Amino acid sequence: MHPAIPFLLQLQKTDQEIATFRAELEAAPKRIRELDGKLSGARTALSAAKEACTQSLTARKRAELDVAQWRDKAQKFRSQSSAVKTNEAYKALQHEIANADGETAKAEDAQLEQMMAVEEAEKKVKSAQAALQDAEQSVAADRKEIENRARETNRKMLVEISAREKLAKQVDDDILDRYSRLAKRLHGVAMAEAVDEQCRGCGMRILPHMFQELLRTEDRELHFCENCGRILYAPRTLSYCSDASNSNTMSAS
Repeated sequence: MHPAIPFLLQLQKTDQEIATFRAELEAAPKRIRELDGKLSGARTALSAAKEACTQSLTARKRAELDVAQWRDKAQKFRSQSSAVKTNEAYKALQHEIANADGETAKAEDAQLEQMMAVEEAEKKVKSAQAALQDAEQSVAADRKEIENRARETNRKMLVEISAREKLAKQVDDDILDRYSRLAKRLHGVAMAEAVDEQCRGCGMRILPHMFQELLRTEDRELHFCENCGRILYAPRTLSYCSDASNSNTMSAS
């Protein structure tokens, strides 16, 4: 197995962790904008409820004015009754009184409807105010959590970036460059397991003689998948080398 393989595998793991951290940091502003949108929606709902309430109050006042006007007309017609001298004039006046009373009744019904509408509108305003208050508290808590998480994520990412720099120094520049180009092209997965004569990166078959070379612990070449181009390694060989390394360390101790 090529001596760079363990470092490249650790480098790939580190790169993937860094990519995850970066994605999380990039998503944070979007989540904050969504929270601001939620708050804006609650404010808009309250504004609309207040506007509807204002319109209901205006309609109620208009209905109250209509009632007062028709009552005044009915009273005026009744006050004229004593001055009527002919039967025809009296009948005409009674017709006007009946009409005014009818319109008064309609206006009173409309007034009652508007009073109920105002009560309902006021309830909606209170509900919208409570919803806005809840949204403000919820958004403030969520924003704080997002910001705290982003700071912690950024701290972890900086630690991984520092670790990556140290790992990268353990790999020859030409190999590191090849790995980086592959990782960029293959969505961060430049390394692939070789198992049962198959590349686990793309699923394509590996030529038998190449697979046998990958299984040789004394092999010091880098092997690439002929289909996807990933750097191949055999987990069995990697495990063997790791065990041997640990054994040597214990013997030296």
